[in-house]
Amino acid sequence: MSHLVWQKSSYSDAEGADNCLELAQGERDLRYVRESDDPSVIVTTSPPTLRAFLLGAKAGEFDHLT
Repeated sequence: MSHLVWQKSSYSDAEGADNCLELAQGERDLRYVRESDDPSVIVTTSPPTLRAFLLGAKAGEFDHLT
């Protein structure tokens, strides 16, 4: 998976930037998620599933976990 171009949020430029999620688009319409502090662990998902997660995160559905 070294061919993937990883992107992280602009919010990750703030303090604690070593602990952020990175996203990449892969072949066959797959999406990949990893943590910057442990890039060897990669979660593979579909665009609709990633979209549902991101919308939930934006809506604050996971705020009780932080």
